[in-house]
Amino acid sequence: METNQINNTPYPNIPPILESDDTEYRDPGITSTVSVAGHPLHPVLIVFPVAFLVGAAGTDIGYWLTSDPFWARASVWLIGCGFGAGILAGITGFLDFTRIKRVRERSAGWLHMGGNVAALVLSLINLLLRQGNPAQPIVYTGLAISIVVATLLGITGWFGGELSFRHKVGVIGPTSPNQ
Repeated sequence: METNQINNTPYPNIPPILESDDTEYRDPGITSTVSVAGHPLHPVLIVFPVAFLVGAAGTDIGYWLTSDPFWARASVWLIGCGFGAGILAGITGFLDFTRIKRVRERSAGWLHMGGNVAALVLSLINLLLRQGNPAQPIVYTGLAISIVVATLLGITGWFGGELSFRHKVGVIGPTSPNQ
């Protein structure tokens, strides 16, 4: 395992954006409050909105390059499915956010939640703009929104990973008394 040369810890400490706590890194972690047989549901559900909404950026680029209405229709479906799946993933994430103190105590928890709420709001706006004529708003408004959403999901995914891997939230293991 690689260690940070400065403080001899097995992870980089990047304050003030990310807080590191050696006790959290080494403890068995905190199980998710929304799980089936100990397996957290939030990480299972997030793959769908991420795939759909990032895919929508790709289909918007496809429309921009080809003007083929197929890509416009595909974008509407991807954004609609991504928004719906995002609501489900958001509910499970919000339940963990409200029930696990460690998540609320870390900037990664707030940035993860806030960025994902922003991505869902932008996706809803993007979907509503396309009602009636799915192709008309793509160049350039819809395309810009789709790229911003895809970028936000990349950033918030990083923070979700920080919660899981750095702060041991939603891992399978015994419940820690530090919840």
